[in-house]
Amino acid sequence: MGELHLISTGKQSIDALVHISSLVHTYAHFIHIREKHRPAKEIGIIVEKLLQAGVPAEKIVINDRVDVAVVYGVGGVQLAHHSLSPKRVKERFPFLRVGRSVHTFEEAKQAEEEGADYVVFGNIYETSCKEGMKPRGIPALQQLTCRVHIPVIAIGGIQPAHVRDVFMAGAKGIAVMSTIFYGDDPLEMVRLYRKQMGESTWTF
Repeated sequence: MGELHLISTGKQSIDALVHISSLVHTYAHFIHIREKHRPAKEIGIIVEKLLQAGVPAEKIVINDRVDVAVVYGVGGVQLAHHSLSPKRVKERFPFLRVGRSVHTFEEAKQAEEEGADYVVFGNIYETSCKEGMKPRGIPALQQLTCRVHIPVIAIGGIQPAHVRDVFMAGAKGIAVMSTIFYGDDPLEMVRLYRKQMGESTWTF
């Protein structure tokens, strides 16, 4: 079974983020706290509220802030191009699961060589989160998954109907944002993703 990563929008209130996460976390493998505008203290508050709402610590991934991830003992950290390198993080915190967001094969290969546990690659399809950015598409995803040896998580405009194609291209997981956190029925939507993922397991 592949992994389902849910990514916060960075545009919702803390209460809204926590409420939706508390509804859907049983169907997700990881929930990424991607709140670039918030200081470490507020991100810590989000983590505390998620834990209080029953979200397991091992499912929580913190975007960029290694300090918050270590202090709260959560599941991992997601690094961006401007973040510390996976190598540096792994040297000091070998127990931390480290992902890296990438947009090219070269970036993915570098992340692999620096010890990243996985990469998040996109955007695969057109998405309002990346307006004006041309989607990289399934062929680029397939080329990448054939050339790196760590798991590739696909992101960007992935709807439930896309799940089979994404996994057939070699992705080990998908990451979604607005379809869950902006959806009219987040619980039904996350169930639909998991249903489609279950039907795609034969492609692994």
